[in-house]
Amino acid sequence: MSIFEQLESEVRSYCRGWPVVFDRASGSRIYAEDGKPYLDFFAGAGALNYGHNNPVLKQALIDYLARDGVTHALDMFTAAKRDLLVTLEQKIFAPRELSYRVVFPGPGGTNAVEAALKLARKVTGRKQVVHFTNGFHGMTLGALSATGNSMHRRGAGVPLVHATPMPFDHYFDDSFPYLGYFERLLDDPGSGLDEPAAVIVETVQGEGGINTAGAEWLRGLQELCRSHGILVIVDDVQMGCGRTGPFFSFEDAGIEPDLVCLSKSIGGYGLPMALTLIKPELDVWEPGEHNGTFRGVSPAFVTAAEALRVYWSDDELEKSTRAKGERVGIGLQNVVERFPEAGLVAKGRGLARGLEFSGGELAGQVCAAAFERGLLLETSGPGGEVVKLLPPLTLTDAEVDEGLEIIAESVKSALVGGR
Repeated sequence: MSIFEQLESEVRSYCRGWPVVFDRASGSRIYAEDGKPYLDFFAGAGALNYGHNNPVLKQALIDYLARDGVTHALDMFTAAKRDLLVTLEQKIFAPRELSYRVVFPGPGGTNAVEAALKLARKVTGRKQVVHFTNGFHGMTLGALSATGNSMHRRGAGVPLVHATPMPFDHYFDDSFPYLGYFERLLDDPGSGLDEPAAVIVETVQGEGGINTAGAEWLRGLQELCRSHGILVIVDDVQMGCGRTGPFFSFEDAGIEPDLVCLSKSIGGYGLPMALTLIKPELDVWEPGEHNGTFRGVSPAFVTAAEALRVYWSDDELEKSTRAKGERVGIGLQNVVERFPEAGLVAKGRGLARGLEFSGGELAGQVCAAAFERGLLLETSGPGGEVVKLLPPLTLTDAEVDEGLEIIAESVKSALVGGR
């Protein structure tokens, strides 16, 4: 592996926790060069909701490439893009009675966020954006300004401006009036808070530590924003595409955001793709005002459309994800109860789950022990104190149980020692 150390930048990160060379992958497993299998509860940080090399999506991709389908097309009209838009309308928007126009902002989640922030400022004529403690929205400067993590923010190298943090749901103890604080600042001309163009929020904060916003809090936030002419942006980059159960993570709360950011698993196969969904009345872009070379990666359109047809023509995946999520939640709670002195906390919704430790060192030890046992996990939270689970939504019940068993063994190893 010396070539990686010789030529690749020190900025590499995930590979430091998993020091093997991976060669192939299928379903919920990824294999090292020596053939050792690893159960993948990382799933490309949420980009592989349908598993590695999903055979149905792979066949659609192979067929498209074999017939010399257009690969790169900027924002030109293509058959692949048309198929995706028709399928989005039929399988996602119409059944949910949602009306959105689709912006193709670039290949990554941060592109979707940048487009949303830019458009919100253009529509409202305001500069300020409100974000929430421990939120994460991307690594480009606009998205980074709305991100809470101090390590990521320091990497900007310049002041991050025009963004104001507010407390996320349950940031303090339950006696603190979270939205009351925000509302008071909005209503008080002496608060120093400039009237925001938008708020940007995750319904479940993935990188922030699997912090879950309550449905009542989300509804209250939308109501407050609407009363002040503030647009609501839901960042569903990691939690969308079924991660929490329904296709959009905000569906259970009954809200309807003005803008929605999608990436990661929207491409279906792990191919780069992002979408910014906007209410039709907000579509005030001038031609070319927001563009980029890789807005239209047609192979991702193909696998995205096929994923929508296969997995979102009915509610089977949603029901399965909810059921497996409950199974994981119970398993993690059993670990909590097994080690009461450790003060562990089981967190999450659907198949976005976490186990919170007293600090990042312990959580890191658990992930290292899990890797030794053939399971990929990552940490999240401001101090890396949460062991984070993002398995493919298509994993089996047996794989759920296998992963939970390894996690329990790994926690025991970290807390009481031994193998």
